[in-house]
Amino acid sequence: MTVTTDSSNNNNNAAPLPASTAALLDLARLRRSIYTLSPTSPIPDAQLRQLVEHAVTHMPSGFNTQSSRVVLLLHDEHKKLWRGVVRGIFEGMVERGEVPREVWEGQTRGKLESFERGYGTILFFEDPTHIAPMSEKFPIYKDGFPQWAQHTNAIHQYFLWLALHSVGLGANLQHYNPLIDEAVIKSWSLPTHWKLTAQMVFGTPAAEAGEKTFKPLEERVKVFGAQ
Repeated sequence: MTVTTDSSNNNNNAAPLPASTAALLDLARLRRSIYTLSPTSPIPDAQLRQLVEHAVTHMPSGFNTQSSRVVLLLHDEHKKLWRGVVRGIFEGMVERGEVPREVWEGQTRGKLESFERGYGTILFFEDPTHIAPMSEKFPIYKDGFPQWAQHTNAIHQYFLWLALHSVGLGANLQHYNPLIDEAVIKSWSLPTHWKLTAQMVFGTPAAEAGEKTFKPLEERVKVFGAQ
């Protein structure tokens, strides 16, 4: 069972939060997956780059490995990803019988075309060459480093999603890796050891997000020792 709720107002007895904190919570509450996008941006490309560089500089990472890598594709480079690289891969899979033609024509092609109509894409990668040395230096934690790297990458993704929303852009997160990894690396001459983790498509929202439901907080949050 799910219930619709505003999780920011569950504790009516709590003291008012500082304005900056309330603004942050509102960003988190209003951030949604937006799939209907237009190829426009309310901020210039230089500021989009600034957001990406801020994320890469200031987001935390386990043991300060700083292993996340981010690629920003705009305009024709964004279209090249979805119209050329990803679409080309799927068309080849359809021809080889690896993807049913009815699935391609009835579902996948339309999704790729909707991504292409966005303004840009942020590609998220991990660089394992910065993880392996830490595993050797701290062998007791070696099994944790790959997982912590994924946590770090997710922090980058979430921060940039909030940042895009804060300037009036909508976004959705896709995971066409590993199908597209080799072609992406080759198309933009990226280091071959980088590992693609996600693709964030963004643009100006052209439609509202659907209703969101929440499972009861009582099942998801436990607090001990509060006064």
